[in-house]
Amino acid sequence: MRGSAMMAAPMFTASDLAVNILSAQSLLAAFGVLGVGVVMFAETGLLIGFFLPGDSLLFTAGLLCTGSGHDGVKLSLAPLLIAAAVGALAGAQTGYLIGRKAGGALLARDSSPRLKSGAHRAEELLERYGHAKAIVLARFVPVVRTVLNPMAGALGVPLRTFTVWQVAGGLVWSIGLTLGGYALGSSIPNVDRYLLPIIAVIVLVSLAPLAAELYRSRRQGAAGGEAQG
Repeated sequence: MRGSAMMAAPMFTASDLAVNILSAQSLLAAFGVLGVGVVMFAETGLLIGFFLPGDSLLFTAGLLCTGSGHDGVKLSLAPLLIAAAVGALAGAQTGYLIGRKAGGALLARDSSPRLKSGAHRAEELLERYGHAKAIVLARFVPVVRTVLNPMAGALGVPLRTFTVWQVAGGLVWSIGLTLGGYALGSSIPNVDRYLLPIIAVIVLVSLAPLAAELYRSRRQGAAGGEAQG
């Protein structure tokens, strides 16, 4: 009786097995540093990863390197930085190669309105700011950083140009956000209590480079129009 009762008892509860892929904390608790690398690769290299929480995952992972997480998760900073950078760079390069091979049909077949909107914004970035600036800026815009890489391949952006600037943007984005979380977790005790509003601020700050470029280009356009008038 006792043996059968033990056999009947489940080895894992549903809460042990469930992972919320939209939650940075859930992903980190389940997969740790390896999960960061995989998510970075999927979000920047595969169109199916456009919904993944890239910004919040990097920032939260950096914070957890300080032991500030309430659930006891603690990551090592050096392996985390390597995993984040490798995943982000390899993902972007893979996305470019997929776009170069599959062409525009890859995005045309997708029925997601959010993904199509991101593709439109990515194409606008490439046309308005040129290849180098657009590739760097896209890293800081959710969804756009997913679709710009295959768009760049489909639109014939030179491989060398894409590689140089995706590496530059990818390192600034992945390492910068991770170190930002680490710095905040090191300086403020129990900072995880305020994680949600902090992540909201991080997302807004990550959009600042794009907003600044839009403002600058509009001012230049207005000045050009006045000069012609």
